[in-house]
Amino acid sequence: MKALCFHQHGETDVLKYEDVSDPVPGRDEVLVQVRACALNHLDIWVMRGIPGLELEMPHWGGSDIAGVIAATGEGVSGWETGRRVVIDHGLNAYEDEFTRRGEPSMSPGYKIIGEHTRGGFAEYISVPAANLVEFPGEIDFPEAAAPLLVTLTAWRMLISRAKLRAGESVLVVGAGGGVNSAAIQIAKLAGATVYAVASNEDKAQKAHDLGADFVIDRSRFDWGKEIYKKTGKRGVDVVVDNVGAATINISMQAVARGGRIVIVGNTSGALAEIDIRRIFGKQISLIGSTMGTHQDFRDITRMLWSGKIKTVVDTVMPLSDGRKAFEMMERSDQFGKIVLVP
Repeated sequence: MKALCFHQHGETDVLKYEDVSDPVPGRDEVLVQVRACALNHLDIWVMRGIPGLELEMPHWGGSDIAGVIAATGEGVSGWETGRRVVIDHGLNAYEDEFTRRGEPSMSPGYKIIGEHTRGGFAEYISVPAANLVEFPGEIDFPEAAAPLLVTLTAWRMLISRAKLRAGESVLVVGAGGGVNSAAIQIAKLAGATVYAVASNEDKAQKAHDLGADFVIDRSRFDWGKEIYKKTGKRGVDVVVDNVGAATINISMQAVARGGRIVIVGNTSGALAEIDIRRIFGKQISLIGSTMGTHQDFRDITRMLWSGKIKTVVDTVMPLSDGRKAFEMMERSDQFGKIVLVP
């Protein structure tokens, strides 16, 4: 089969669209023919190399997968070939205190398809049958694949980790990314007032269309000062910051006293220098979050299939053009998700 893979870590020039071995479903696994797989910033970080992450080479990423069951392995029941499915990203290497209490993503043994194991940037993938969720026929494959990881991440960080309540205010730093477009919608569903920071006028309008109450175009305004003005010098209850080094200090200015900053990524860099006095002076809570539970995945797919959360697809491209898709994401040209189709 064909895959978009790399044999060594590096920049986009290491990506190759080439023939690789076909996967074979093991016991309790199914073989899925991939019909669409969305790109995430995670795929760029894996390509470049994450400290401590050892991969079997060649490796191909891709966590957001929609496809059709092509074959079933020994022990699989209840799933037949031809059914349209999406795949829960989370894999549990072993049982521990976190998996027993229903928090698998906190376990040291938690693995993500496409990061720790080969993913969906290929024509086929074998996965545990327990990770399958069927989706309706009226939803096409790119639409089904695009929102999975980002919606799961946004749901957990706002609802489970930040404990967002109706009547509170949320600032989403950066409106164009997949997690943030999902966060805007989930915050509105939760009854919050939503502020968003966009990099240009076009993205600002799209954030408004998703439900953001106030959008600040950072190409025209100092967004930290604007939040201060728009909230009557109070700040917001919750800040969603997945940018990292470039924004965390402004986020600490923008959050209210006693507020929470939820951190789900570091697209501008992992290392940041912060003034610790702001944390205890304003009694700020810094909250880390990643992925979600298997029940969270089933909850968010129900909301997606019912239309309560809108899927935001920017571009659909052939898998063979995957290098261009990675470069597009690196430039942050998109609003919403880039989807690759084998």
